[in-house]
Amino acid sequence: MPTALYALSLGAFGIGVTEFVIMGLLLEVADSLAISITMAGTLISGYALGVVFGAPILTIFTARWPYRQALLLLMGIFVLGNLACALAPSYSFLMAARIVTALTHGTFFGVGSVMAQRLVGKDRQASAIAIMFTGLTLANVLGVPFGTWLGQQTDWRMTFIAVSGIGILAALVMAMALPKDIVPEDVSDWRTDLSVLRRGPVLRGLSMTVLGYAGVFTVFTYISPLLTLSAGLPEAAVSPVLLGFGAGLVVGNIAGGRLADRALVPTVLGSLGLLSATLAVFGLAAGSGISAVTMTVALGAAGFATVAPLQAWVMLQARGAGQALASSFNIAAFNLGNAIGAWIGGVLLSANVAYASLSFYAAVFPLAALALGGLSIRRDAPFPA
Repeated sequence: MPTALYALSLGAFGIGVTEFVIMGLLLEVADSLAISITMAGTLISGYALGVVFGAPILTIFTARWPYRQALLLLMGIFVLGNLACALAPSYSFLMAARIVTALTHGTFFGVGSVMAQRLVGKDRQASAIAIMFTGLTLANVLGVPFGTWLGQQTDWRMTFIAVSGIGILAALVMAMALPKDIVPEDVSDWRTDLSVLRRGPVLRGLSMTVLGYAGVFTVFTYISPLLTLSAGLPEAAVSPVLLGFGAGLVVGNIAGGRLADRALVPTVLGSLGLLSATLAVFGLAAGSGISAVTMTVALGAAGFATVAPLQAWVMLQARGAGQALASSFNIAAFNLGNAIGAWIGGVLLSANVAYASLSFYAAVFPLAALALGGLSIRRDAPFPA
């Protein structure tokens, strides 16, 4: 695989760390800024909203730029945003800095996915996307635990300074490795780009992404109390289990990309079916510590096995004008699914649904995505075998 793919993966690593590391530093941030933990938690949802709204804005703004130039601009904004987080004197300043940083997220992965495909032959395009997303999975396995440890041992601001350093390194590597001659194939105005969102096949693909990840996060948002209160594990065991979850992400991501290169449609439908089955079995296994740990790792693998295939699916349906925009919107769709899943899980828990039973409800969402995929095969063409 081209070196440029690994440069994109390094950028994805930095973005992944800055998105998720705040979860492990809520106490430190709350104490430092004299706010409640609940208010500190809104820094997570604020970032998610930044991803959703930033994806179309920056993708349209950079639509006619060479991809290398656009990606370097995004990493520059990313670095400045994280430095602003480190210097934040107040909650409102930190929230604004988090949102600015998040604006780059969807566009980076959206434009990066298009560039990754252009770097390789047609028989390796899904694997190329998966390599870029490997940076995001490794951020969960390595970057977030280290960033949390650094912030707890020193100051939470040091974590954001370190992430800025990762961004600078990524920008330097990308400047050296990314080719200058890969440009958008269909240069059009923003109205033409936006018209891609009126295509039924694209909207169905985006909806599949939202549904699939709503299922994952209906459960994963509440994984800590599920493991401790339902499975009976000690709190000290949660972090090691989450490392296992992260390892599952890496394995699922690579496997999903390779399988999608061979047969995109069966991989998309099969991975969604596997995700639904994994969630259903999780509900049955949640009462036992060993079984719950095993299924947590399996959830990571099954969940991320869908990422590269779904991204490739949407990009296939959006080929031509607006492809980068649709690709960026699909990243926003993942985040929208995360938010919807977390909300649905909270509603179910408020209705006295047991933690272990969340998985049964969650399994319905990827099953619905699977049904929508079947509808797309019948109505939308062409599809590869």
